[in-house]
Amino acid sequence: WIVYHLLVTFFPTGRDDITGQFGLIWQVLKEPLIVPALKLLVVVCLGMSIMLFIERVYMGIVIVFVKLFGKNPNKMYKWEPMKDDIEVGNSAYPMVLVQIPMYNEKEVYQLSIGAACGLSWPSDRIIIQVLDDSTDPAIKSLVELECQRWASKGINIKYEIRDNRKGYKAGALKEGMKHSYVKQCDYVAIFDADFQPEPNYLWRTIPFLVHNPEIALVQARWKFVNSDECLMTRMQEMSLDYHFTVEQEVGSATYAFFGFNGTAGVWRISAVNEAGGWKDRTTVEDMDLAVRASLKGWKFVYVGDLKVKNELPSTFKAYRYQQHRWSCGPANLFKKMAIEIVKNKKVSLWKKCYVIYSFFFVRKIVAHIVTFVFYCVVLPSTVLVPEVSVPKWGAVYIPSIVTLLNAVGTPRSLHLMVFWILFENVMSLHRTKATFIGLLEIGRVNEWVVTEKLGDALKGKLPAKATKKPRIRIRERLHFLELCAGAYLFFCGCYDFAFGKNRYYIFLFLQSIAFFICIWLHWHLCPLLL
Repeated sequence: WIVYHLLVTFFPTGRDDITGQFGLIWQVLKEPLIVPALKLLVVVCLGMSIMLFIERVYMGIVIVFVKLFGKNPNKMYKWEPMKDDIEVGNSAYPMVLVQIPMYNEKEVYQLSIGAACGLSWPSDRIIIQVLDDSTDPAIKSLVELECQRWASKGINIKYEIRDNRKGYKAGALKEGMKHSYVKQCDYVAIFDADFQPEPNYLWRTIPFLVHNPEIALVQARWKFVNSDECLMTRMQEMSLDYHFTVEQEVGSATYAFFGFNGTAGVWRISAVNEAGGWKDRTTVEDMDLAVRASLKGWKFVYVGDLKVKNELPSTFKAYRYQQHRWSCGPANLFKKMAIEIVKNKKVSLWKKCYVIYSFFFVRKIVAHIVTFVFYCVVLPSTVLVPEVSVPKWGAVYIPSIVTLLNAVGTPRSLHLMVFWILFENVMSLHRTKATFIGLLEIGRVNEWVVTEKLGDALKGKLPAKATKKPRIRIRERLHFLELCAGAYLFFCGCYDFAFGKNRYYIFLFLQSIAFFICIWLHWHLCPLLL
């Protein structure tokens, strides 16, 4: 009511008075320019919404069939447990390389190295390779000492460093594969610094590769150890659970293709080499390798019931940087590989269509753009331009169905759906920005900021280094885009409350508040506790 009375006080005659205050420019531009442009945007956004809706429904139908008919990897491919051979001894087991790339991972290096060294496999048939790109001498010393400690226990562990960080993670993995002892290895398992595989991980994955020569990759699911840390991590869990429960399952069951998640996977080394090895041309070196290997005819298997523990970003700042990389990289890779995929002769037309349209275009580009442009720009703008309207099926029904389909991956968080919608809309701003940066190859297209991990510090809620306050530029503190988006949504909400007929103001107020809260979250460690 305060907002309403303020608007009526300053604009007593309603909409006409407001337009009068803004001047003749609005009147001149509105009919010939703004209305047609907004109508065009509505049509485009509705088209993209339908594309996303069809994609979600299709994957929903496929996953139902997969579950009903038990189309799991063990039935689709040959899988038999590895058996001892008395005559040849341990030589019956393939040689496995385990790579752990890390960069200044003070909080988690012991967890990942310990978990890798605890993998159950014949000790003379496994090599643990720690690829340390740390720039902090103290942390490098700690990691090296940890490797020496495990080596003293009889573990075959190698500590490898470089004199530069060229190529970031891809560069480290590429250099790691050049060592002479790698030539004797058949498979390579990769775990990021915060991942902790269970001891039986190799016993579950390696048989797929041994008994099926056409398989190049076996991917496990992620299990989040800190998903209950706060509201933000719960919402991240909702988004990622859909990816693992539906997207990866559908890709594996129908096309034997999906994006390698960069960790918790085992590769056939010959397939990696045939695909051209690791490349650092984008910030999604994992997806790049997966697409290239798929175009060579290799198949991938996703084992959804095999889970590897890892950590979700506990600060909004870390999550935002992660999402920039995960959104910019795929868009940039799509630009670089679209023609190559079309011209490929080794895979079927249907698989090429799936990779180009479904995997890249709809999921990596359309999904980000339509979420922000439609719900944070176009829909609010129709409040100010009543000549343009959005049909109810586009504004309510399709978004509701898509949201419900997204939520199936995490049933325990259904009561948080409203918060998840608002949070995802905020993140869509950063994802849309990153997507265009990737497509246009401008600005921060190759920026790689390692996601901060807190490890055991999570138990104390605040990491030891949280007291340090780095110098931040005023522009970064203000978060201009978020402020503008929040202010615009709030203004549209006020206008709709006072003069509009759309009744969007409840959504607009809540969404604007979500933008403002996320600005505050940027500098705090997971303050929204459950």
